[in-house]
Amino acid sequence: MPDRAKLAKEWFVRGDHDLQSARLLLNQGGPTDTIGVLIQQATEKYLKGYLIYNGWKLKKTHDLRGLIAEAVDYDPGFTDYQDFARKATAHYLENRYPPTLPVEYPREEMAAMLEQAEKLVARIKEATH
Repeated sequence: MPDRAKLAKEWFVRGDHDLQSARLLLNQGGPTDTIGVLIQQATEKYLKGYLIYNGWKLKKTHDLRGLIAEAVDYDPGFTDYQDFARKATAHYLENRYPPTLPVEYPREEMAAMLEQAEKLVARIKEATH
């Protein structure tokens, strides 16, 4: 277990950096498309860390819906985050790469998404400490 806990913590530190960056951008009027990508990335890293902590073998994916579905196997309460996972994954896919221009989202929507991400992260921290 110590190796899984150590690896999970490494994922969490990177996720914390993404959350901090998203919060700074939101507070400073930064681009909402980038905020959305950072929220998705932070959540992805936390979910992967949580799953690894529980013995999951790392898979290459950016789909938070799939990661939430796997997390539900360990804690059914993660079903509360399915809609958030769908939205965050969509924001990531819409804005990460061309050929389209980045989408600007309402700041209020990004604030709500960040709040949801922080609640999910708190749940994961509680379950892994």
